[in-house]
Amino acid sequence: MTPYLRLLRAHQWLKNLMLLFPPFLSGALLQPALLQRGVLPILSFCLASSATYVFNDVHDAERDRHHPVKKGRPVACGEISRGRATFFGVCLLVGALFCGSRVPGGFFPFLAAYLLINACYTLGLKALPVVDIFCIAAGFVLRLQGGGAAFGVIISEWLFLSVFLLAVFLSTGKRLCEKGGLADNAANHRKSLEGYPEGFLELAMGITGAAVLVTYAMYTLSRHALIYTVPLCTFGLLRYTLRVKAGGGGDPTDALLKDLPLCVTGLLWVVLTAFGIYR
Repeated sequence: MTPYLRLLRAHQWLKNLMLLFPPFLSGALLQPALLQRGVLPILSFCLASSATYVFNDVHDAERDRHHPVKKGRPVACGEISRGRATFFGVCLLVGALFCGSRVPGGFFPFLAAYLLINACYTLGLKALPVVDIFCIAAGFVLRLQGGGAAFGVIISEWLFLSVFLLAVFLSTGKRLCEKGGLADNAANHRKSLEGYPEGFLELAMGITGAAVLVTYAMYTLSRHALIYTVPLCTFGLLRYTLRVKAGGGGDPTDALLKDLPLCVTGLLWVVLTAFGIYR
């Protein structure tokens, strides 16, 4: 794999499937020409997310060299110079803005907000405890709202709360795994980690995980066919928690792709939800 392909972090594009949640859950995914409408929104967020990863790698190159895994990233290990990576990131950014501007409706403000929050995150907000978690969670929520705008679907209050709290839960798990894995070197790589006292991240995971179950259950009560997916949601939350506490890695995308029980749970959720909505 070439360094520029690795710089894209294409496996993280899986998060952009969140844009399809509104039409999928509303029962509109199979409407004629709807999938074609999703090409530009998804492409714009893929380019935008890769652009933010590139700029983050350029900004954090020195810190990444102290990380056991991130030191192998193209900029940190010197495969790509900072100048070339920056130019590549600008090209991705321009492509994202162009594609986003071609999407009708109120989609573009959500894309712009995503880029702005990530820029602020890279430049300083990532160093602030709790704020860094909310910045990551905002990316999921903006994808959800952007999908609603692109496909003309209204996001229900319970769905919004479920996605937001799930994003906070997953982001907290990622920070907990980093703090445990890096140990005494945690603050050298990510400043915010030294601001989390012992036990805080575990408590935050417990609170947000429980809140996810409540809000998702309330969402399914308005969609009676989905009530049978609540046990899957429960299993997924507990499995992710187990993975984090066992040191298996807290990145949500890696967890979904590399943890077989989580992967199967996700696929079963899609199948059961599709059956309940589209049967």
